[in-house]
Amino acid sequence: MSEPLVLGIETSCDETGVGLVRGHTLLADAVASSVDEHARFGGVVPEVASRAHLEAMVPTIERACETAGVRLHDVDAIAVTSGPGLAGALMVGVAAAKALAIGLGKPIYGVNHLAAHVAVDQLEHGPLPEPCLAMLVSGGHSSLLRVTDVTIGVDPLGATIDDAAGEAFDKVARLLGLPFPGGPHIDRAAREGDSVYVDFPRGLTSRRDLERHRFDFSFSGLKTAVARWVEARERSGEPVPVNDVAASFQEAVCDVLTRKAIDAAQTQGIEDILIGGGVAANSRLRAMAEERAAAKGIRVRVPRPGLCTDNGAMVAALGAEMVSRGRTPSALDHPADSSLPVTEVLV
Repeated sequence: MSEPLVLGIETSCDETGVGLVRGHTLLADAVASSVDEHARFGGVVPEVASRAHLEAMVPTIERACETAGVRLHDVDAIAVTSGPGLAGALMVGVAAAKALAIGLGKPIYGVNHLAAHVAVDQLEHGPLPEPCLAMLVSGGHSSLLRVTDVTIGVDPLGATIDDAAGEAFDKVARLLGLPFPGGPHIDRAAREGDSVYVDFPRGLTSRRDLERHRFDFSFSGLKTAVARWVEARERSGEPVPVNDVAASFQEAVCDVLTRKAIDAAQTQGIEDILIGGGVAANSRLRAMAEERAAAKGIRVRVPRPGLCTDNGAMVAALGAEMVSRGRTPSALDHPADSSLPVTEVLV
């Protein structure tokens, strides 16, 4: 049997992503982002995102097929993000995928957004080590997961208990007068800044916190600390050194993320860490993770930045893995679930 050709649809937030994957080979990754429509609000507006998905869906599918040089009838299966994410946005993608599955007479796989962020690395670096430790960092999630078989289930070791890392980047960027989304702009500003200019707090790293939340994350306190520091400068009439504050904030986030990921890998006896999600595109996080992991004899895998942010390729990659491993497809009436737990990889 030839490798399965799978079309993946991703609409969990503000990107309409359509990917085409054959086995572990990426044929097309078409993305239509509505980020500019949300920028004036300083964050993603669910209703705006849902409407943008509706408008972008058909053109993005057509663009992906054209890029890959395939027809829709060539596809062996449809995969779609069924959760977690924004309820309305997810419904658009799931409805489109069901329509395609019915019209083409193909099986449908409703998959977990977070597991897809893990599976996408196979398109760049080949089959996943089993087991591996996945650290997923994005606007909505900061998670540490033990992954033995990405198509069956993942074991959560730790998660964010308040603001996720990406959310903190957006909020701090707003404090510093930087555009939305904040991640790329803070990364850029930090390159010109001093990472030890301000010693910002590292959440959930005290001895007491580590007893209860060893692998969990908290960035709400860090965000508040930055806000208070900036407000104090402004009250005293002094200019805010944006690059230095950005670098110091970014250092605090990356320090906590990498420290906990390496601790979890060592505790689990795992020699491979995979980093995924939008914040995985951060240059400092990549450099710090590789440096610290190498010192402990741990390998780090990070997809290229374009595959870290939300995209259809990651959904297609997980779908292709489902097909090749013979997993049972989803029912045609499967729901979109905005709070789908990470332990549920296939709906």
